[in-house]
Amino acid sequence: MEYLQHFLYPSSFFASKEPYVVKTVLGSCVAVCLWDKRLHYGGINHYMLPIWNGNDLASPKYGNIAIDKLIEKMKSMGSRMEDIQAKVFGGGELLDVGGGKTSTMIGERNIMVARMMLEEKKIPVVGSSTGGKKGRKILFFTDTGEVRHKFLEKHEL
Repeated sequence: MEYLQHFLYPSSFFASKEPYVVKTVLGSCVAVCLWDKRLHYGGINHYMLPIWNGNDLASPKYGNIAIDKLIEKMKSMGSRMEDIQAKVFGGGELLDVGGGKTSTMIGERNIMVARMMLEEKKIPVVGSSTGGKKGRKILFFTDTGEVRHKFLEKHEL
């Protein structure tokens, strides 16, 4: 099958009823992939920070905004909440700040936001690869919900 392709940049999301393969590269950022098991299409986001604090724009740069926007998009395309399932990727801690400790733990907080929001909205997480010290390259197939990923070294990001 010939897939349309889309590269997903940070602070954005994408959903389509057409079969796409969506590519993105993650470090401490997180991507949540949503797939409708009844209608066989999906969407993905790529956010950089966990929570929008009310300052500046409420953009999909923030996990709580990006997840809500993706769910809204899926629902506007015809999805019912009970048919949506999720996969979560990314949230690596790639920056060493003095003595190997990361001061902000952004990746970990990004993962927590995804898990908490999905649980709150009763969307099951059926797969994930999160945390660790490496980045990830993600390929998300919107028609099957399949996600392929490979780990990347820092110089590949």
